[in-house]
Amino acid sequence: MVTGIIGRKIGMTQVFAADGTVQPATVIKAGPCVVVQAKGAQTDGYEAVQLALVEESPAKVNKAIGGHYKKAGNVPPTRVRREVKVVAGPGDDAALKAGDQVLVGGVFKDGERVDVIGISRGHGFQGVVKRHHFRGGAATHGSMFHRAPGSIGASSFPSRVVKGMRAAGRMGGDRVTTRNLKVVQVDAENNLLLVRGAVPGKPGSYIVVRKAVAAKREPVPQVEKASKMTVAKKPKK
Repeated sequence: MVTGIIGRKIGMTQVFAADGTVQPATVIKAGPCVVVQAKGAQTDGYEAVQLALVEESPAKVNKAIGGHYKKAGNVPPTRVRREVKVVAGPGDDAALKAGDQVLVGGVFKDGERVDVIGISRGHGFQGVVKRHHFRGGAATHGSMFHRAPGSIGASSFPSRVVKGMRAAGRMGGDRVTTRNLKVVQVDAENNLLLVRGAVPGKPGSYIVVRKAVAAKREPVPQVEKASKMTVAKKPKK
């Protein structure tokens, strides 16, 4: 079975649970996707599929990419393609092949843990206060040292700036993976996926949602935990 799907970040909303509690959630338009290429252990050394996100407007591609889609059969060219792993599941009878459709309802379910991969928002060239959360100097008494980085190394030894020194520079626009987000709701009819919390990127950006690599267990409330321990404890004779 496929372990991920391509989607677009729509925005954030609130979801009310049955007990009245509210939790922030991100709405993701996940899929529909189509398999462009299937990779196997015999030919490629690992099991994976290349997915393409099907969108309303057609995509313009060059000859090389057009030939890649032509080899896949009747798959229309798309803008976004991503590779996701395939693992053997208990109900998998046949392997995926080029042209097969992948929908969000067949990959994820409510309450599951997922990882979301995307490109973070770009902030341009920023100083050390915003980029690395430096405290800065005094704001009064004529210090003339407010948002400057300060000393970046000794003059005598090693007489150079060491590698990895935090400094001003381009901020954002990096590949970010947010791990262990809980799936609040799966709307298979509208190809929507609601996950708890925020995901990287701005609304409209492309992201990949995959099954959590190191899924965390659901936390057990302390009151419920204590009551279970009391019931399990045997009386002394």
